[in-house]
Amino acid sequence: MIADVLADAGVRMDRAVEAAKEDFATVRTGRANPQLFQKVLVDYYGSPTPLAQLASINNPEARTLLITPYDKSALKAIEQSIRDIPNLGVNPTNDGNLVRVTMPELTEERRKEYVKLTRTKGEDAKVHVRGIRRKAKDDIDALKGEVGEDELARGEKELDALTRAHVDAIDEALKRKEAELLEV
Repeated sequence: MIADVLADAGVRMDRAVEAAKEDFATVRTGRANPQLFQKVLVDYYGSPTPLAQLASINNPEARTLLITPYDKSALKAIEQSIRDIPNLGVNPTNDGNLVRVTMPELTEERRKEYVKLTRTKGEDAKVHVRGIRRKAKDDIDALKGEVGEDELARGEKELDALTRAHVDAIDEALKRKEAELLEV
């Protein structure tokens, strides 16, 4: 029973770490990265559609992205959706076949803002992992009459180790992203 609770918590924590890494990937660095546009929604025939479903995104140069829509009628909507992204500072150009996005150079001040944003996202992810831990601990505590005290204590220790490992994984991903952001 305790093993089931720990396994479920581990799976949920793994998903939280992956979500944090995906969130970190959406923060802009000095290079153009197709993952910046993974969460961009385009108004395609009245419904919000992820950009990745409407177009291919290529990275031919360090600071340039080429977005080639599968349906040419979506060009204007894609261009507008990219223009509407807050805090990105890009001006996409549409040549009738594709949308070209050139990323401007990052200033030192802007890099520091992105580091703060990334730290906030990392802290949110750690709070989520701790919430999963709290729920799992409540589930373990609910088993008090069914299992022995030693098993409960061992389960809590394993849960703490699991939580610590996932928080450390988030910290490591955060450290890598910060280094990438501050690299000139």
